[in-house]
Amino acid sequence: MVLVLGWSTEIPLAAQNLASQALAGQTTYRAPRAGGGKADLNGIWQALNTADWDLEGHAAAVGPVPVLGAVFAKPPGLSVVEGGTIPYLPDSLKKKKENELNWVKLDPEVKCYLPGVPRITYLPYPFQIVQGADNIAFVYEYQNAIRVINMKAPTKAPADTWMGWSNGHWEGDTLVIDVTSQNDNTWFDHSGNFHSDALHVVERYTPRSADTLNYEATIEDPKTFSKPWKISMPLYRRVEKDARLLEYRCPEMAEELLWGHMAKKTGDQQPSK
Repeated sequence: MVLVLGWSTEIPLAAQNLASQALAGQTTYRAPRAGGGKADLNGIWQALNTADWDLEGHAAAVGPVPVLGAVFAKPPGLSVVEGGTIPYLPDSLKKKKENELNWVKLDPEVKCYLPGVPRITYLPYPFQIVQGADNIAFVYEYQNAIRVINMKAPTKAPADTWMGWSNGHWEGDTLVIDVTSQNDNTWFDHSGNFHSDALHVVERYTPRSADTLNYEATIEDPKTFSKPWKISMPLYRRVEKDARLLEYRCPEMAEELLWGHMAKKTGDQQPSK
């Protein structure tokens, strides 16, 4: 038997190529087709990581209510940031550290505000993708939020909003979404990572197997960061029987935090007429 560069000449060339791709992790998955012949991303998906606590790598830590012990303690997690560290400008890094020290009071998610993009993708709640002919809907369990992705000619937002304005297109089997016009009130996580009103996000959803997507988001904000940076993570299909989005409306859970100071206290006297 003759060996050439570790391969047997008795093995067909096609098999050698497939083996090489498998060893290199380069095997290409082709997703089923949806309407219009595009990759079928329909389904309920969820991130299973600790990115909502901190996009960067972090150790376990005491939670916001120490008396609860291990309950609500900060879980450890690996960085989902390419290169490991977010490239803040010096003044922005100072603000980030101040945010982190005061996140229980300042984090918009604590107050049940919409979390913006990309954070809504890796909140610890599932979301559903529904593909249509001209648009794609993202329906989120958190706050029952809905984001409509325009898949026709790009349009401009009439105003800045919490979830921004989304124009999409396909690059092969990858759904690419360009997100602009987000306000500057959202954060990326509980650790105080933030942005300005100049935020520009480009998302990429790529099928990697029947039940997983690869999610990437490139983040650009010249007012806050020294250069664009990227996060990436897998998203997992919810495959349990009767999987569905349930109702999670959190305003009533945040009422005391937001408006408790306005509530009438026992013994308060009515103003005289």
